[in-house]
Amino acid sequence: MTPRPPATTTERAAPAAMSLFERWLSLWVGLCIVAGVALGQAWPALAQTVGRMEVARVNLPVGVLIWVMIIPMLVKVDFGALHQVRRHWRGIGITLFVNWAVKPFSMALLAWVFVRHLFAPWLPAEQIDSYVAGLILLAAAPCTAMVFVWSRLTHGDPLFTLSQVALNDSIMVFAFAPIVALLLGLSSIVVPWDTLLTSVVLYIVIPVAIAQLWRRALLRRGNDAFDAALARMSPWSIGALLATLVLLFAFQGAAILAQPLVIALLAVPILIQVFLNAGLAYGLNRRAGESHDVACPSALIGASNFFELAVAAAISLFGFESGAALATVVGVLIEVPVMLLVVRLVNRSRGWYEAGLRA
Repeated sequence: MTPRPPATTTERAAPAAMSLFERWLSLWVGLCIVAGVALGQAWPALAQTVGRMEVARVNLPVGVLIWVMIIPMLVKVDFGALHQVRRHWRGIGITLFVNWAVKPFSMALLAWVFVRHLFAPWLPAEQIDSYVAGLILLAAAPCTAMVFVWSRLTHGDPLFTLSQVALNDSIMVFAFAPIVALLLGLSSIVVPWDTLLTSVVLYIVIPVAIAQLWRRALLRRGNDAFDAALARMSPWSIGALLATLVLLFAFQGAAILAQPLVIALLAVPILIQVFLNAGLAYGLNRRAGESHDVACPSALIGASNFFELAVAAAISLFGFESGAALATVVGVLIEVPVMLLVVRLVNRSRGWYEAGLRA
């Protein structure tokens, strides 16, 4: 096996462990649901005022919060790591296959099976299309920031993790809009192309550009200054996410109180997709002969989602009160506990995995 190179600046940028906020993200989301519903019921006029603060269908408060949420995460991504893809080209190929050829399309199929058919009698009929759209948006954006955490928890190869995140983010700039438009079109859901492209520019292209300029400026001050800046930024992302969720649930409160079962039903296709994609990537890497520390981050990035982008796109395309926005938030709600379970499974199966490599 090729010896691992010494730690680099890009490797040191990955978080060493889950922060308090990350580990208990589901709890904070639950509290945001309670706070948002209470806010919407107590001061409905306030929520409506925030909802009307739009320019070209972009809600300004949410737009600012999304940037504060996404940009610090993208500062961690080193596009200079793209040259590392040659070291584990099979693992990278499997990652790309699962993330772009399987994940969005399998979610569209799962949404069709569960939302349009099996669960349709228990869901509000006027929101069916919107729920399907939200699930597709969630699956069309591979994880960016949290995959560093999952990789560390499985002792994943840090350079492989960085290179696959950088490559996925590069592809996402060009592929997110066409894939979403294609799958929504196949689902008979009409979305204006101009609104979709505006979302891509606002929530992918511009944040990536700002984050990379900021990254370069910080690195010029030295590695210690860069690491310290990343530590200071981390709470910004979580704080902005939670504030966005409070606003969203202020609008969704009446619907949730009327049909609390909706959240559990929407979680089902998301859970199936997590284990389907993680298992597929993990098994394909084993069959391809990749090492366990490559298979783990490859499986984990396919299982998790860039839910911040999905939430932003859902709000921009369908609005605060839409089923699409609620569906993407269900992804946030279950992300951490489910991914920690996947981490545990790949760690416990290491002996089985490596036995297959020796066979």
